Amino acid sequence: MTPTPIPRPDHRRHVHVDAADPHRRGTARGEQLRAHLPAALDVYDRLFALGGITPARVRDDAERALDAVGEFRPGARAEIEGIARGAGLDPWRLAALNARTEILARSATVPPGECTTLVRRTTAPAGGTGGTGGPAGAVRTFGVQTWDWHVELSAHWHTLESRGGRHTVVGLTEDGILGKIGINSAGLALHFNILGHARDGIGGVPVHVLAAVVLAEAGSVAEAVDLVRAAPLASSGSFALFDRTEATLLDLSPAGVFAVGPDERGLLVRTNHFLTPVPAAEEKTWLYQPDSGERHDFVRARLAGLRPLPGTSEALARCLVTGPGEPPVTCLPDPAEALGRRWASLATVALDPATRTAAVLDGTPADLGTRPWRTLTAA
Repeated sequence: MTPTPIPRPDHRRHVHVDAADPHRRGTARGEQLRAHLPAALDVYDRLFALGGITPARVRDDAERALDAVGEFRPGARAEIEGIARGAGLDPWRLAALNARTEILARSATVPPGECTTLVRRTTAPAGGTGGTGGPAGAVRTFGVQTWDWHVELSAHWHTLESRGGRHTVVGLTEDGILGKIGINSAGLALHFNILGHARDGIGGVPVHVLAAVVLAEAGSVAEAVDLVRAAPLASSGSFALFDRTEATLLDLSPAGVFAVGPDERGLLVRTNHFLTPVPAAEEKTWLYQPDSGERHDFVRARLAGLRPLPGTSEALARCLVTGPGEPPVTCLPDPAEALGRRWASLATVALDPATRTAAVLDGTPADLGTRPWRTLTAA
């Protein structure tokens, strides 16, 4: 493979909305994205077609997903419909974007992306801060991830600042999709990875919508876990949830929601396979393996050799830099591959509950030091 640089816009879009009414928030989003959404929809239309999913099936799936969202959180449905109104599009088109993971689960020819997430929970030792940025005994959490997806969508994401709901939310998402990776004004952070279960499909709340609801409503890890467990799920994903003191990884699946705590060094490592046995029994291993396991083992081995562990988000992000001959944690696209197989690390995102900040690098971890972070504060 000969990797190629990832095309990026000169100025990454930033979408800012501020309204108490979710439909008005959505309309403001749609107005800001009006010129860009048709191109994003075109890419997904081509991916759906590549996966053998007919336009009629896409519309039916999208409308069913929108109904499920409305039953779970009417406000989330109103916000999606508001985006459609602001952009001048039919609501089902925006519902298809928000349910793109669930619709693509029908495909056997378009494999999922490959993100890698690290979260550290640390306590400052007696006699020093231990790199935690606080006094002895202080607990701190912070995390970082690559967001890897189809390079054809490299121009179709933006940073987000959403105000007016229970919590202000900042982070990153795709054009037209309510949420993905971010942090809220209560200091709750969420990293997002895709997983695959044999029973994934339409019928529950799309995982991207659920991520947006968690950040909009939950004020702590405990609240977030309760919210997720109460959601009707028909598809899979992983939320790495952490606030100022607590951290957990969730396996979300049609078989249920299962939690994994930090290891003995306070680390959570996530790639794209289940870490708990119940959902793993019906995992789509043919899509995710051996790649996901190789990346997971590589990162864990790299961290095992570090004394001390990284004490900042940027230092943690450097653990995700890989090169030739190593598992592609830093993911660059192969121009020789066809649509649906050109993977790229479209962004690197660091979240810090102590400062309620999301730092977004429009680049791969290998671009650290050469490209700027955009730091957003959920205050």
